[in-house]
Amino acid sequence: MNKVTPVSGCVLDAILHQPIRTRIVAYLAGREEATFMELKRVLEISDGNLESHLKKLISADYISTRKDTGNRRQQTLYILTETGREALKTYLSSLQELLGVRLTEEKKVSDQPLGGIFYNAELGWK
Repeated sequence: MNKVTPVSGCVLDAILHQPIRTRIVAYLAGREEATFMELKRVLEISDGNLESHLKKLISADYISTRKDTGNRRQQTLYILTETGREALKTYLSSLQELLGVRLTEEKKVSDQPLGGIFYNAELGWK
């Protein structure tokens, strides 16, 4: 399984522990789907770097793709899977545990941090 265990005993997902992959998944959690060019623009990374991270996320079944032929040319859209959404929630929960911070889960609110997955942070230390 894709896990990293820090000193505290809290288990972190090794796939999502890489910051660019965390950002990709968090962005898709708020947007539902995005093109390669949109992800590249938003994340400000090179084609090769983005492609490498997308391949790892696809292989872990955290994101999937679909072809959109609605425009003049075909585009690949990247979509967060349910597995990816759950992995992100678990990863963020593990980080909360490590930091001693509680975040309140909300329904999707696209203009909130992390696409509305977590909102209204209660920044109290345990």
